[in-house]
Parts: sequence; C-alpha cells; structure tokens
Amino acid sequence: MKISKLSIKLLRYITPLVVLPSLFLGGFTLTTVTNSTQQQAQLTVSSFVEQQQQKILSYIKIYQSTTKLLSTSPVLSDYLTYNGESQFEKSKRQMALQDVFASYSEAYPDILSINLVNQQSESLAYNARNLSNPPNSYPFFAQVLASNLSQQYFMVPTDEGTTHLFFVQQILNSSSVSAASYVVIKVDPSIIHYSIFESPYKSAFNTLITGNGEILFSSSTPLKTVKLDHNEVEQIKYLSEHEELDRINLNSIDKPNMVGYAVQLSDDYYYLSTIPNHLLYESGQAIKSLTALIVILSIIALPILVFIVVKKLLINPIELLGEASHRVGDGDLSVFLPNQNTDEVGKLFQDFNYMIKQIRDFQGELEDYKLHLEEKVDNRTLALERMNQQLETAYTQAEQANELKSHFLANMSHEIRTPLTAIIGFTEQLLHNPDTQYSQRHLETMLRNSKHLLELINNILDLSKIEAEKLAVDQSEVDLQGIVDDVVDIIEPLCEQKELTLSINYQLPIPRTLNSDSTRLKQILIDICSNAVKFTEYGSVGMDISYDQSTELFEFVITDTGIGMSQGEIERIFKPFEQADSTITRRFGGTGLGLCIAKNLAQLLGGNVNVKSQQGVGSQFIVTINANYHGKVPDMLEALDAPTSKDNISQEFADTQFDARLLLAEDNPDNQELICLMLNAWGITPDLVNNGAQAVEKALVNDYQIILMDMQMPVMGGIEAVQMLRHAAYDGPIIALTANVMKHDIDAYLKAGCDATLAKPIDRLQLGKVLLKHLQIQAASDSKWDSLLKSEKFAQITQNYKRKLPNYLAQLEQHYQAQDWDALRALAHSLKGSAGCFGFMNIHSAAQTLEESLRTNDESHWHYAMLSLSEAIKYTLKKQPSNTESYSQSQS
Repeated sequence: MKISKLSIKLLRYITPLVVLPSLFLGGFTLTTVTNSTQQQAQLTVSSFVEQQQQKILSYIKIYQSTTKLLSTSPVLSDYLTYNGESQFEKSKRQMALQDVFASYSEAYPDILSINLVNQQSESLAYNARNLSNPPNSYPFFAQVLASNLSQQYFMVPTDEGTTHLFFVQQILNSSSVSAASYVVIKVDPSIIHYSIFESPYKSAFNTLITGNGEILFSSSTPLKTVKLDHNEVEQIKYLSEHEELDRINLNSIDKPNMVGYAVQLSDDYYYLSTIPNHLLYESGQAIKSLTALIVILSIIALPILVFIVVKKLLINPIELLGEASHRVGDGDLSVFLPNQNTDEVGKLFQDFNYMIKQIRDFQGELEDYKLHLEEKVDNRTLALERMNQQLETAYTQAEQANELKSHFLANMSHEIRTPLTAIIGFTEQLLHNPDTQYSQRHLETMLRNSKHLLELINNILDLSKIEAEKLAVDQSEVDLQGIVDDVVDIIEPLCEQKELTLSINYQLPIPRTLNSDSTRLKQILIDICSNAVKFTEYGSVGMDISYDQSTELFEFVITDTGIGMSQGEIERIFKPFEQADSTITRRFGGTGLGLCIAKNLAQLLGGNVNVKSQQGVGSQFIVTINANYHGKVPDMLEALDAPTSKDNISQEFADTQFDARLLLAEDNPDNQELICLMLNAWGITPDLVNNGAQAVEKALVNDYQIILMDMQMPVMGGIEAVQMLRHAAYDGPIIALTANVMKHDIDAYLKAGCDATLAKPIDRLQLGKVLLKHLQIQAASDSKWDSLLKSEKFAQITQNYKRKLPNYLAQLEQHYQAQDWDALRALAHSLKGSAGCFGFMNIHSAAQTLEESLRTNDESHWHYAMLSLSEAIKYTLKKQPSNTESYSQSQS
C-alpha cells in the first residue's frame, strides 16, 4: 500500500504529541495515587482516633458529673453533718446513705463500688457490687491530697491485666470530720475497652498509656509487665502534639515499622492507634501497576489509532477531492463526490458538488440567454416604461405637496399678518394721537390680537411636537368643576358678543376630580367651544358633561346650532391646515389647526374626539378623556359647588404689604420696562441688572427676597448664574423667565436650582401668583428667625460666647508677642465669623481689618489693627446689652 507524504508527516507530528502527554499523565497519576493514599490514611486514622478520644472523654465526663451529683446528695450532706447523736440514729443515717449508693450502682452498671473516705483514707461509708470490704488505701490518694482540684479521675491497672477508673470528688465544710471528705467511685471502663478494640484497618494496634509509658489498655493480648521506654513515649507525645500520621517504632511491644496517630486525653494519658507501614500502600500498589500498563499501551496504540482515524476522516477525502478537481480542470463536469457525512468534510463535498452544478447551470443559462436575448430586451423596455410612469406619479405627488406647502405658507402669512396689522396700526395711531377718546378701545384691540397671535404660534408649536411625537402630558389631580368654570369664563364673553345662549349641563352625580393634564384638557375644550361659537350665527352652544363608570371615561359633548358639515367635510376637519370648505377660511378665518391638535391631545389623554353634524342644523363634538383612577373609587359630586371669587392679585399685594427687595436680571430694555411697570403696580421697585454676572455680584452683596432671572443673556446666561448662586449658598427663591417652554428646557432650569418658571410673554396674573407664593414663604421664614433671636436659648448661647472672649483676647496677645503671624491670622479669621454670627459687629469689623492686613503683609498697620481688635473685645466685655436685640439690629 502506498503511503502518502501527508500521512508520514502527520505520523511524525502525532507521535510526540501523544507520547509526551501520556508520560506526563502517567507520572502525575502515580504521584497523585501515592499522595491520595497517604491523605486517605491520614483522614481515616485521624477521624477514628479523634472519635475514640471524644467517646472516652464523654464517658469520663459522665461519671465526673455523676460523682459531683452524688456529692451534692442531701442524704450525704445529712450524714456528714451528724454531730454526736445516738448510735441508732447514726446507723439509720448510714443505711440511708448506703441506699443512695446502691441506687447509683443500679443506675450505672459500670460502677463497681462507691466509697466515702476522710483525709486519712478511712472509709466512712462503702457500697460494692461484689459486697467486698472497702480498701485500706488508694495508690493515688496522696496525689489527691496534694492537689488543689476538687474533682479528679485516675486509671489504675490491676493484677488481672485490667484497668479500673476511679473518680474522686472533694466535699468541703463537713462538721463531722476534721477538714474534708471524699467520694471515690470505682468504675469498670467498658466504653474504653470497646473503643480500644475498634479499628480503622485490619492488623491495627490501639493502646492507651500513661505519661510514663505504662500500658493501661491495648487491643492485643494484655501486656501486664511491658512498659514503653522513654524514647517510645517521646515518639507518642510528638505525634499527639503535631496531630499527623507518621512513622513510629514500638520495639518494646514488638511493633516495628508502624505508622501511628496519637492524641492526648485530659491529664497525662495518651491514646495511640498504629497500623503496619506496608498496609498503607497496598491499596495504591495495584493502581500504580495498572496506570503504568495503561501508559505503555497508550504510547504504542494511540499514535496508530490516531493515524488510522485521521487517514480515514481527512487524508482519504482530500485525495478524493484532489482527483475530482483535476477532472473538472480537464473539462469533465459530470464529476460527483459521494457524500454520506454531515461534518466539515461532508460540507466541503456538498459545496464542491454545488459548485459543479452552478457551473453547469450557468453554461445552460448562457446558451439560453443567447437564444432569447431579443425577448429579454423587449421585457426590459417594458420595465423601463413602468418605471417612468412611477416617476411621473411621484413627480405629481411632489408637486401636490409643494402646492400644499405654498397654500399653508400663504394661509399662515394671512393669519399672522391679520393680528399684526391691527397691533401695528393701532400702535401707530396711539403714538400719533395719544389723547384720543378711543385709546382704551384701541389698547383692548391690540391686546386681543396679541393673544390671538400667541395662540397661533402655540398651535403651530404643538402640532410640530405632536408630529415629532415629543409632546408630553402630565397626570395630576384636576378639579372638574374648576376646569369647566375656566372654560366658561373664556367662552361666555364670546357668546355674549354674538348674542348666543351658553348652557352647561352636568349629569350628576359625577366624580369631583380626574387624573389628567389640566392645561391640555382646558386647551381641548376651549378650542372646540370657540369653534362652536365661531361657526354659530344664532341659537345656542351647550356642553353636556357625564361619566361612564364601566370605561372610566369622562364625556364632554359640545353642541351648537351652527352651519353644520357634510360627510365629506367631516372627513377633512381633523387634518392639519384644512377646513371643511375653502370658503370657510374666507368667511370665518382660522388656520385649520385647532381640531387636529384637539384630537391628538385627547388621544394622548387616553380618549378621542368624534363629531356628528348636519348641514344647516348644527354640529356635535364628543370629547372623551380617561379618568385614570386605576381601580380607586372617586369622590362623587352630588351638587355643584358655589362659584368662588376670582383672584385679585393687586388686592392681595395691598393686603399683605410685603417689604420686599427684588432683583430683576433681564438684558432686553423693553422687557425691563414692562416688568418694572407690573411690579410697580404692586408697590415693588426692583434692582435691575443686564446679565448673569451682574446678577451674581449683586445677589451676593445685597439681601434679596426673590430674584427674577432671564435664562438667555450675554456675558453669563441664566443657568450658569443660578448654579453659581446655589454653589455660593444663596437659598432665596429664583424664578426663571424664559421663552423656551419645552418640557426638557423647564426641567433643565429646575435642575439648575430655579424654584419656578414663567413663560414669555409674561402673564401678569401668573407673575403675581408666583411672587405672592414665594414672598409669603420668605415672610414665614423671617418670622421663625425673629422668634429664634428672641428665644431664651439663643440668649444663653450668646452669653456663653461672651464668656470666651477673655480667653480669645489672651490668645491674641500671646500670638502677637510671639510674632506667630499665621496663628494670629487664623484666630482673627475665626473671630470675624463667630462674632458676626452673635451680633458683635465691632469685633467682626476689627477682626476683618486685622486679617486683611496680615494677609497683605502690611506690617505698618498690624499694630493698629491688633490694638483695635483688643479694644473692641474689652469694650464688649464692659457693656451688658441684650444680645438678641443687638444681633437683630445688626442683621437688619
């Protein structure tokens, strides 16, 4: 079989790539197995030994508690307090005590005996399970007497090769013995035996020894005469201190080459568990051999297997693809590669077959194209003709749009020039004939046309925002009757001029309020009602107000007896810049924007505007508005409230009598004069500045109750000026005057620090309301401040400050004599601020002079300034005026 060059190169690269990782993996596995075996043994033995340690300590603790409980027995106390009674009474007490001992022996099967002894180891009362006599002495009793502990335990081996536990409890304040008595309980340690014979491994050896090497318990045959030597004991102690599995040789008991783990029990006892060293690695040896075999097989077999797989999956398909490409190059387009795979090679074969198919198809299309070229030219000509027709249609539509634009501009020009003609004409008349008897009527005409011009501009702006989808509406609580009354106040004079009847009908009961945008709702109703009045020559205009509880919609039905409309006219009235008929514009005027804006606003408020009309009979506009109760039950209006009197700003200013200082920042002289006239009518004469920089300078020097700030000024604009004043701690109200009434503009002014905004042109009523609101807030704040100055607490604080003045005087003289000018300047700065706060203005002024002279290094004035400050402090200390009065006077 011929082996390709690619196969040889592939085998050369695959072999080291497979062999080296296999060797590394084998070495890593052997190391891991060894470490894992050691860690597993460490974990198993340590867990076992610590478990046995806890078991033994718990066992000891139980009998320590039992011994202590027995020592507190009332019967025992009664026996020990025996004081020379009869022999019969003594025997009776002893029998009762024996019963108590017997009950404890029955309750705890491991208790072999209970003995009550004195300091001479003499038995006072004794009970044994085997009915033996009490021992004459205990080997550990001397240790008990020498110890200061009240409770101890001892493990004592017996001659039979077993070990007993003894628990000793000291009993003090016993009157029947010389000094103290002891309860000694002898226990057969069954739990310790069981724990010794338990084992984590086969062939393990467990033992419990004392600190001097004496074996107490062991899992092997009892080692009666064996005692560990000193070196072996030290090994065990080392293991208990380091708490790790390590090598240990116990030659004394024939246990060499062991690994062990030891822990120290309470006192000088040690628990040791050992296993033969060779057992530690038995489990891992088989894994090591198996791993080595797998590594060897991998080194031999894997390169061969990888080569076979790669040759089948990659090299053979490449050779087949190369042969097919050669055939295609020779012009054989019948080549087809078999493809049963879905991998990348199969995708390559599929793409190759697709490429051959495309070449065949393109050759067929080329032949077909040659045969049908003339037919395709005819089809292309027809397509070009249809395209020309579409271009002509688009051109016609563009001309119509241009014509509509021209019509709109002409209409706007007419609508804007009409009120401007009246304003300019009557203004010229008043300038030439100021004393004419019709001046009042001319002024009213100018005002009416100005408002009409402003309304026209607002409509154009509203429409542009609606078409750009940037018109935002608010949602707040709106008083229904208040809104309707405001609309009536505007529409009623229009009806009276045309001798029309105006009627308002509420379908009671009806909710008192709704959640909507009051400004936009009022705009909708005023536009539709004013339209109704405009197109009604005689008869009436009415508004019916009702509420649908199921849909939570308010319905305002405006009905007139005007000219009416046909169905075709109804379809056009809500389009911008269109009216029902071109003759309508000539007869009644208007831009055709009102109804379009009203419908869009109603939809933004969750409702709509619909119309019913009949030519020559009249029209009916139905306005629906969402109440936005969100499931809440509204407060119902059962009867209409009595009408309230309208605001009279001038009267409120006259009644309140504010003594207000006001700053007006406005760069336009005409606006300055107009606003000053409005303010002068209310008894307020403002200070004037022409830009924001001057406003900041004046506001920081003078004490103004309120600032009116234009937002667009030269040198420094309004926003920058407001931000600078707020950073300088000016906390008075600042009112923004602006012609930019977009919501994002107003939000920017409020964020900069303005308290409110007033739109230009300035509305006199709105200006008055804003001034009254903020001046009343300032007046309330000043009243609280005056009350604070007159309070007893402020007088006490001022008096405390005055007591500190002698200390300040001494510090001043000390710094001056020591020529510590920095400290002197710092103290002068502190006195300047604190003295001014408490009304000592003479100290404030002298401290300011000293601080300035020290800052400018003007040594010629230092002595004079220092002398002035010292004399000011001395003068203040001599006089005793009312501090609060002096402070209030200084502030005023």
